[in-house]
Amino acid sequence: MSKGSVYLAGWVMAVCSGFSTAPLADQEARVYTGTLGGMPIVLELDSSSGEGRYFYRKYRKDLLLSGKKQGQTLVLDEGQRRHDSDAPGPQLHLVTTADGLDGEWRSGKGKVLKIELEPARLADVPGGTLPYIAGLHDSAPYEYLRLQGMTLKPGKTGTFNGYSLQWWIEPQTKLTLFEVVSGYSVEERQRINQQLLGRLWQEVVGYYGCLAGGEASSYDQTIKPLLMTPSVISVNIGTAYSCGGPYPDHNNVALNLDAKTGQPLVLEDVLWVGEGKPLHYDELDSQSDASADGFAAFSAYRSNEFAPWLVAQLLKLYPNPMSSDEECAYSEEDPWRFPSWYFTDKGLMIEPSFPHVAAACGGVEWSVLPYSLVSKHPGAVALKLP
Repeated sequence: MSKGSVYLAGWVMAVCSGFSTAPLADQEARVYTGTLGGMPIVLELDSSSGEGRYFYRKYRKDLLLSGKKQGQTLVLDEGQRRHDSDAPGPQLHLVTTADGLDGEWRSGKGKVLKIELEPARLADVPGGTLPYIAGLHDSAPYEYLRLQGMTLKPGKTGTFNGYSLQWWIEPQTKLTLFEVVSGYSVEERQRINQQLLGRLWQEVVGYYGCLAGGEASSYDQTIKPLLMTPSVISVNIGTAYSCGGPYPDHNNVALNLDAKTGQPLVLEDVLWVGEGKPLHYDELDSQSDASADGFAAFSAYRSNEFAPWLVAQLLKLYPNPMSSDEECAYSEEDPWRFPSWYFTDKGLMIEPSFPHVAAACGGVEWSVLPYSLVSKHPGAVALKLP
């Protein structure tokens, strides 16, 4: 299995996006701010490859760029050219100056607008900024600038498992998530809410990445708290998306947190059946070893140790559903190598992973590992299991 197919949280952002949220080509990309026809824009460009994107600050939606140098001028086609149309599309004609980039936007129908750009100069991150957004300042300045000026609006309130929740909505994307307003200590709530609201903004970035796939792109989410206890939190993030690929898709991914520290949990933090120190691999966690070697070790563990062990346990616990469906072949190891998972009141729900053509086989309700079994194979984090 390829690295990109492991987690469906990097999934929608990488798969849906015509562009990664990270700077292009190992820091070869540069970010510029300025105006196009007098309207403020932010542009990211890798001049060596001729690939880039820009957005109007008013609208925030990406317009993709691709092209090459013609003499001293960089000529970039804007957007995705339709295969059934010979009509010329918009182009950006840019030349390098002492101050940045100057040039013209040409509509293809004779309209010309002036472009003036200078290298982006980002102010220091204000105090109190969410860690996720603060991290974008250096790792993805283009996305940091996109989020500037965006605010959340309060939505409904509610209670779940005895904890009071305040929901928040990002008005432009309509994406939503909640924060916890009572039930944990002040310090615990602060750490938990940094993760929850950070994830909301992360999904906003993914939304705009998806929309770069074209006019028919869509990105809709459903958020559902699954379990909240003094020690752990699980929240399901369900995403229905169509990001320019051959077909729409839907994914359910759980955000699992250590309620005491607010840190996200990977399965190996909770359950470890290998030798030695548990691995911690998470594409979205800067503290994780997300290198090629880190992924290789993680993949080897999941394939050679975890999946065989898990299938053996599930065959003992649930012999009928594991063996009766030949089409889904639950008794094979492959669907269980990279499962999604979350906490329930009875045990760890482990959901098999299938390709799109076999999506109906996913979403099973019976594959729960009892905590009595999980506690015999503790992971890297000392947790009080529900």
